[in-house]
Amino acid sequence: MRYLLSLSAIGITLAVSFGYAGQGWRGADPGLVGRAAALENYETGIAAWMWTDNIWYGKDKQIQARMTVKTYGEWYPFTIVAYLQNNQTGDRKYFPGLTAEVTDIKGNPVGQFRPMLVEDGERMPLLGDDGLLGGAINAPAESGMHTLVLEFRDWNGLRILKTLYAKFVVVDAIEDITGSIESNRRLTNDKLYRINGTVFVRNATLTIDPGTVILGQPGSEPPSVLVITRSAKLIANGTRSRPIIMTSALPFGERNRGDWGGLIILGRAPVNTGANTAGKDNQAGEFYIEGLPANEDSKFGGNDPDHDCGVLRYVRVEYAGSTFAPNNEANSITWGGCGRKTVSEYLQTIYGLDDAFEWFGGTNDARYLIGGLAADDYLDWQLGYTGRIQFGFFYQDPDSPGNRGIEADNSEFDQGATPLSKPTVFNVTFVGSGQPGFDEANAPGIYLRRGTGGTVNNAIVTRFSSAGVHIDGASTEGQIDNGNIKMNGILLWNNNLSAGGAATVAGQVRSGATAEFAQGNRGQGRQFVVADPMLRRPFEVNDPDFRPMPGSIVFRANWIQPPDDGFFDQSARFIGAAGETKWWEEWTSFVTDKAIKQ
Repeated sequence: MRYLLSLSAIGITLAVSFGYAGQGWRGADPGLVGRAAALENYETGIAAWMWTDNIWYGKDKQIQARMTVKTYGEWYPFTIVAYLQNNQTGDRKYFPGLTAEVTDIKGNPVGQFRPMLVEDGERMPLLGDDGLLGGAINAPAESGMHTLVLEFRDWNGLRILKTLYAKFVVVDAIEDITGSIESNRRLTNDKLYRINGTVFVRNATLTIDPGTVILGQPGSEPPSVLVITRSAKLIANGTRSRPIIMTSALPFGERNRGDWGGLIILGRAPVNTGANTAGKDNQAGEFYIEGLPANEDSKFGGNDPDHDCGVLRYVRVEYAGSTFAPNNEANSITWGGCGRKTVSEYLQTIYGLDDAFEWFGGTNDARYLIGGLAADDYLDWQLGYTGRIQFGFFYQDPDSPGNRGIEADNSEFDQGATPLSKPTVFNVTFVGSGQPGFDEANAPGIYLRRGTGGTVNNAIVTRFSSAGVHIDGASTEGQIDNGNIKMNGILLWNNNLSAGGAATVAGQVRSGATAEFAQGNRGQGRQFVVADPMLRRPFEVNDPDFRPMPGSIVFRANWIQPPDDGFFDQSARFIGAAGETKWWEEWTSFVTDKAIKQ
């Protein structure tokens, strides 16, 4: 029997299905609860993810939600707490009654929580018919970003062991963006914005408020893409609770790589192109970004290494990478000639048709990067890029293979061009698909070519069909000998699968100069180690956890420490993207459309 409870005070209508909450999950017996109570600092290994049926709603629209749980034999009795949070105010309304009082999902208050045994289930209804939390709800009356939160707490409900988040926005209006933006403009989180075609920002600052959702319209001609020209600036300063989301306009379950073009940001920092490169009408030190017509709007580069392209913080770019011409796709996020004052941190790209992150020259730094399920590469640099990167994990899947973890060039036009591509990278993790590259036969975890330099330290490379590391070509090998390529702390495991690579340094890297470098016999290759990094859940693409388990070699004491230069976090003495902290918590989303529509 269903009852309709009007909660007009909070602007929500809830169809309460009494008896639904906890259906399929039974209460734990006292003996099991006692066993759990005897444990200290218990950590759960379950995988779970949830999603709403849309990313945006009008105030009169109904919201439904589902969840998948994989317990992996988990026996622990959890207290389940769920609430709807208004991210503008921080106010929480707890299920099942949507009250301000904290309750578990059975309605029990603090001190009377009832732990439950969680069972496996795929696409289980949370909100809707037979929903674990009750019936469907109408969108809150307050516009802006909201989050459906579900917590797996310990046996007595005091400590949170795992949290699921599903973010959405409630909007008052829908606004289409076409053509160009030529005066200062602000996008606010009470509206939904749709990009249709190529949108250029010229001689203006585009500000995007935290919690704003922007949809790229598939099928437009030319493809939908947002371009910040070098005469403009982007201020996209999201927060952990209110990330800025740029995604496909298609419904959940129907989105694909390349639905729209992505984000391109151009600046005036140096690049290493000569005049009239590749038949283009460009001055030395400038060039035109790939994928767009060669004109003033697509030009980048200059002589200002400190140029400020703006702020990109807590931003997700999803299902991007439209094809503009054969072999000419946009990346999910592209920087062209951005300078040191540019802020780029806490960024996620997922399901891109080309690269996750690419730099064409410039000096801008980046940190806390997540790249998932891209069809091509994850960190790609060329044309004299000299910035710094710290903390990033990048992953593929057998169902969604990509190419290389790092693809690095000095210049495809002149391998000896200056300034030399020579970034410094610390604390990155690359997880391959175990399959051949998406469209590159040779797809190593770290691939340095075309004369590039660079420093890569404290990195994990695992499950690549090609070698873990490959330094390719005479001009690039020359950078080994002149000290422009340095690596210290490279943990390799289960790479070179197509060749049956042995669990040795020689078996995990490309033979020749790469092997000499990795074995410490040539140049500045140090601490190449072959060992299982013991990552917690690196292959569960809908709920990955790239932190190492206790006892992992990742925590060994003598890895190289990042430099004290004002950018790098020196406390990261582990290798790989993460130690014990999940810095990607809440602002990210890993749920794939395959998981939604199965």
